[in-house]
Amino acid sequence: MHNRSGIFTFFLLIAAISLVFDWYVFSGLKTLTADWQSARMRKLTTWGYLVISVGITFLFVGGLESFNSAQGMTPYHEYTLSFFITFLITKIVFAIILFLGDSGRFVYGLVHGITHSAPKKTKGPYFPARRKFISEIAVITAAFPFTAFLYAMVAGKYDYKVHRQTIYYDELPDAFDGFTITQISDIHSGSFDNTHAVQKGINLANAQKSDLFVFTGDLVNNAAWEIEKYIDHFKQLKAPFGQFSILGNHDYGDYILWNNDAEKAANLVKLKQHHAELGYRLLMDENVVLEKGGQKISLIGVQNWGKGFIQLGDLDKALKGVDADAFKILLSHDPTHWEEKVRYHPTDIHLTLAGHTHGAQFGVETAGFRWSPVQYKYLDWAGLINQRNRYLYVNRGFGFLAFSGRLGIWPEITVITLKKKIA
Repeated sequence: MHNRSGIFTFFLLIAAISLVFDWYVFSGLKTLTADWQSARMRKLTTWGYLVISVGITFLFVGGLESFNSAQGMTPYHEYTLSFFITFLITKIVFAIILFLGDSGRFVYGLVHGITHSAPKKTKGPYFPARRKFISEIAVITAAFPFTAFLYAMVAGKYDYKVHRQTIYYDELPDAFDGFTITQISDIHSGSFDNTHAVQKGINLANAQKSDLFVFTGDLVNNAAWEIEKYIDHFKQLKAPFGQFSILGNHDYGDYILWNNDAEKAANLVKLKQHHAELGYRLLMDENVVLEKGGQKISLIGVQNWGKGFIQLGDLDKALKGVDADAFKILLSHDPTHWEEKVRYHPTDIHLTLAGHTHGAQFGVETAGFRWSPVQYKYLDWAGLINQRNRYLYVNRGFGFLAFSGRLGIWPEITVITLKKKIA
């Protein structure tokens, strides 16, 4: 509860800072519209902005109470948060340009005061008036992030991308040479607001026709009922060697208030039932054997274990009965589990599939450059990582959470092909 109170205080501080930016942007818009002939348009632009921006801030603050309900954050609250973030970043960009212009005026005024005598009618130091073109540059510059974030909210969050990786192993059984795995992660069904767009992503995943389908956690934001309207959609995901899943940190219902512990426990039981209804074999610190052509590989699944998050996953328990020489694929939601526990584990795990980070749902990924703010929290936050021929793949997430959008880090469907390394 103390941590929850600290989060509320932090968001209230951000809201207060946002209101300060509103005052500054309002002054810049007044400069921009000062010479407009229509007084009505001047007021509509300046006061219209202020009413909308301040209104969004108050809706955001009011929505903070959603964290205290058993329902948790709904798409409505996520949209409120998303518009708040969009306006805040836009205001910051606008304010930076305006501040640079005002700083120039300030420096000019100081120099002018030192080198010139102030006119008799002037009281105090002389500062030139803010020039209109500075406000024009601020508006044009701020329009870029505003437009980009609107795109992220309208289309980007459903702009599914297929990421393909081929991984070569000496230890891979010959029968599994060319074996394919489709992975999705972090569905966060409580955030969806477009069933048709979600179905397009499911169709794209099914179209990969992989041998195995795996889901690596966070089926819901908080409550089991969130997935119920999408069960008939996600149960369409099928693969010849089966569909397997694990739990993520959000699946345990830790981020909302329940009436009692029994209600919370019942929610988890119901969520596990939904995995079965989806046709997914939920792996709870356990393993299964996949057999092909008389040869075998082991698929292992653990409960959530994350640095700074719930740590229930028991890898030793999950590995019971697994041959030490077996080719092993591990499903573990949080990549910090691999960093902290798996890569140093005495029983080698050949491939770990994770998710959790979402790539922050915001960033830049090009052929030669990759950046996301999530990299300041997670060492391994997206894509393929190799250490001593032991691989981790971090899926960027199928869904979205809190910010109802994606920009630069698009929703992902992963297809991994296992290949036998040729000597």
